[in-house]
Amino acid sequence: MQNDIQKAQRLLLGHGALVLLVGFVVGFGFLFFLNGEISLWPIPGVIDYQLPGTYDAWRMAHMEGITNGLMLWILAAALPTIATFIKKIYCLAVGMVIVAWTIVVASCLDPLFPNARGLSFSAESNLANGLAFFLFYIGILIAFVVVIAVAVKAFRTAE
Repeated sequence: MQNDIQKAQRLLLGHGALVLLVGFVVGFGFLFFLNGEISLWPIPGVIDYQLPGTYDAWRMAHMEGITNGLMLWILAAALPTIATFIKKIYCLAVGMVIVAWTIVVASCLDPLFPNARGLSFSAESNLANGLAFFLFYIGILIAFVVVIAVAVKAFRTAE
């Protein structure tokens, strides 16, 4: 049991770090978008280029990486307690890793491609919007299943 918890914790911590790094990198994109140029002090040179997207899209993509990465780290810390009432702890960890990546990747599509918010799907929507929509859909469905399972098991165990 302890080995399963540690294996799941390593998975969550590793992917949490990678998702955080994506958030950090997108933060540079956000900075370049705000400045209207690509430049990093003390590296010499400036590329005068306005990145596509909107303020809200860049901010959301940046924050999704940070919040989802931290969510995976928090889950890793809570795993020993959750493992007292959830038997398939590694499956829960894998599910939440999928949630984090689908949401972060979907959020990164919006600032890079026009009309790719992924809030709805229609035959007229572009490919990036459709991809974002289905990535969000997968992530949110898995998140609901995991959170409901944890809540039900936690309250059932507490009785």
